[in-house]
Amino acid sequence: MIEQLKNEIKNKLESFYKEKYNTDISIIVEEPKNASLGDISIPMFTVVKALRKPMPQLLAEAVDYLNSLQLPILQINSVQAFINLFVDKSQLSLSILSKCLEDDSHYGDSNIGNGLNVTLDYSSPNIAKTFSIGHLRSTMIGNSLKLILQKCGYKTFAINYLGDWGTQFGKMIVAYKKWGNKEEILKDPINELTQLYVKFHEETEKDPNLENEAREAFRKMELKDPEYLQLWQWIRNESLKESKQIYDLLDVTFDSYNGEAFYNDKMDEVVNELQQKGLLVLDNGAEIVNLGDDMPPALIKRSDGGSLYITRDLAAVFYRKKEYKFDKILYVVGNEQKLHFNQLKRLIQKMGYDFYNQVEHINFGLYLTNGKKASTRKGNVTKLYDILQTAISLAYDLINAKNPNLKNKEEIAKNVGIAAIVFGDLKNYRGLDIEFNIEQSVKFEGQTGPYLQYTGVRIASILKDKTFDISNCDNKLFEKPHYFELVKLISGFKSTIEKASEEYSPSVIAKYLLALAQSFNRFYSLEKINCEDEQIRNTNFALAKCVRIILNEGLRLLGIKYLDEM
Repeated sequence: MIEQLKNEIKNKLESFYKEKYNTDISIIVEEPKNASLGDISIPMFTVVKALRKPMPQLLAEAVDYLNSLQLPILQINSVQAFINLFVDKSQLSLSILSKCLEDDSHYGDSNIGNGLNVTLDYSSPNIAKTFSIGHLRSTMIGNSLKLILQKCGYKTFAINYLGDWGTQFGKMIVAYKKWGNKEEILKDPINELTQLYVKFHEETEKDPNLENEAREAFRKMELKDPEYLQLWQWIRNESLKESKQIYDLLDVTFDSYNGEAFYNDKMDEVVNELQQKGLLVLDNGAEIVNLGDDMPPALIKRSDGGSLYITRDLAAVFYRKKEYKFDKILYVVGNEQKLHFNQLKRLIQKMGYDFYNQVEHINFGLYLTNGKKASTRKGNVTKLYDILQTAISLAYDLINAKNPNLKNKEEIAKNVGIAAIVFGDLKNYRGLDIEFNIEQSVKFEGQTGPYLQYTGVRIASILKDKTFDISNCDNKLFEKPHYFELVKLISGFKSTIEKASEEYSPSVIAKYLLALAQSFNRFYSLEKINCEDEQIRNTNFALAKCVRIILNEGLRLLGIKYLDEM
């Protein structure tokens, strides 16, 4: 409601100046840094600059106009180049809390998506490689963005574009044929296959010809050699079992698991179109598309006729446009792929399609351990499943120490441990590299997922078996700073969600939830919430309930489960 009031003031002033002076002016409406000056502030510098009239005249004119409006404003002052407004905190606060209690989990719902279709490509692990901590970022950023966009009224399609094709499978097959043991692989498929992949790269340093053998093996796959395709299918199936184990643990789902291999029979059509439109150029036996002086050419086919990653991505984007009729397609992929997606967009544009500007690369940084990136080739990768199990074990120990008689400790520890890992990622701006620290993430205090869950549990405990009547509150309490600070945060939930969707940034919601929890815990330290006075108690309960609603829904949008006890 406070955000709505600010937007209403902005829109009305802009309309006023357009009508009176026939001038478009972007009005800034903000909160003053010093709360004693007011609740809302309007700097008038842009108005003076646009209209070239004396500041006193424009201040008086704006104050008169604002006073004429039917707004929940108690007082309007002009100080130097600012107009400061004091809102009717009682009226506004009750309106905000009533709306939150009425909407419950739908509080903060937005219609900015207006039914538009968004396709999201995320997670996309490489088959036959360990599902590592590095895959967590794409998986959970993509999952959270899907939930945030749905909250904003978009229709979403989640695709797990599996890395199930390419030269790495040639490497894997060569390694299996040279050093593999099928019985050992069946006992522990991913671990054994990963060790074979590492061994291939170790042996390549001694014998570079192995790379040629791998390319030849992949070429046989593309030519549909039955033996090689059977090996590939077996490796793919075993790998998916581990991936689905992770997805079940994280409660992540997809609408499609169509990986790179799905597009093998769809690439020729795209290559033919490039040929017909005169875009393909021969270059040392390979086929390329020149993309301009500011960008390297796109390599469409190797000299041996083998396909490349961008060829499959091009086939995939046309298939998805036809299948999902997307208004936007989001690729949740690491920073290092920036050039690839710039090339993909330029290719679509050069082919004459205007949907190239609907392609968005949602980039993210690396997970670092002691400042270094993990590498499957070098064998220094930690399994994500093992990390999640460690976090769950740490959470269990903490819960057991705090509440040894708690029922369902194992299930609660699982949700707390996963919350620790997921929130430890999503609280950071996605574009940054982050240092992984499991012990720090699992703590119940500080900027952690368990801290948010614990705050929600504290509120659930306060409200358990309690009733309250919001129509019988002590309105004067909202004049207290720690009451109104909570109200303002509650009011800002919808605008926070919309900002997160516009910036494709779950960290916006994560930081907001931390601020809300910290504000509530300050409130808790200052007030006896379940007090004897009925009106004060009703007010306190209403505030606490609204915070609980938002914490629960906010955690859900981050892909984290809320708890009733822990």
